[in-house]
Amino acid sequence: MTFPKPYFIETNGIRMAVHEAGPKGGIPVLLVHGWPEIAYSWRHQMKALADAGYRAIAPDMRGYGNTGGPLGQDAVPLYDMEHLTGDLTGLLDALGIDKAIMVGHDWGGLVAWQMPLMHPSRVMANIGVNTPFIPRLDTEPIAAMRAAYGEDMYIVFFQQFGEAEKVLGKDTHRSLRFFYRRSGVTMEEYMKLPEEMRRLTLLTALQAPEDTWTGEALLTTDEFEVYAKAFEKTGWEGGINWYRNFTRNWERSENLIQRVDVPGLMISAADDIALPPAMAEGMEKYVPDLEKHIIPDCGHWTQSEKPEELNRLMLDWLKRRFPA
Repeated sequence: MTFPKPYFIETNGIRMAVHEAGPKGGIPVLLVHGWPEIAYSWRHQMKALADAGYRAIAPDMRGYGNTGGPLGQDAVPLYDMEHLTGDLTGLLDALGIDKAIMVGHDWGGLVAWQMPLMHPSRVMANIGVNTPFIPRLDTEPIAAMRAAYGEDMYIVFFQQFGEAEKVLGKDTHRSLRFFYRRSGVTMEEYMKLPEEMRRLTLLTALQAPEDTWTGEALLTTDEFEVYAKAFEKTGWEGGINWYRNFTRNWERSENLIQRVDVPGLMISAADDIALPPAMAEGMEKYVPDLEKHIIPDCGHWTQSEKPEELNRLMLDWLKRRFPA
């Protein structure tokens, strides 16, 4: 399938680029990408869903691709969870959709799992790809990450406005080549590394010579150019602003009931260092109607690394729970 061209809708103060495949009358499945991704990250899943009779909808999220978003330090709060989920409810409104099945990967998973908490009337079900439901922490999250990993852990470093953008934007092609690699280490091997090598200091690792990077290139030349053009267009600021709202999101969710009262499917990747399967342990407490699977020999970029396995698990569950 040629990746569908975008159309544009107005939602929540932004002009959102939306890609769609499948029958208009099909059950809507809303695919939410993470960082550093774009709607194109779901290209393999959109075809599979459309072929099975579902209406697959994948937007470039706020700050990304053909959607873009507000820039400048004063705009950082415009990337909080209220805005990100509000963008999706506005998208559903624009398309005349009452409820959708939410699917999210990476940061998109965090947003997707918040949808049934913040907008329960708009969600039919949830599918987490690598990203589990994470209940609200007892302590402020950035302080907790700083204490556990140090100042150079990438999410902690991202809190300095403008700094990570400078590093990543110096050579966007190189930065994307660094991120978009098949996992070069298994979870078992990773856990045997010294503690100081497990602090997720991604921007430090980025500085190493390219021929020392672990793993291998994930994307074809044509696929890579789609991402490169998108990030050359928008820069890195908008996407990183999502991370700068961890504290704000935590503060504003104090009274939010931590329970997902719709059917859930959790698909983990065995060798995802950033979002290990262990993070999904105990999810049933918060998502009572939950089915879980782990894809073996798969790192963080599940949609591209193991598209057939991911599609099979998603469609098997969808056909049983929400037949097209």
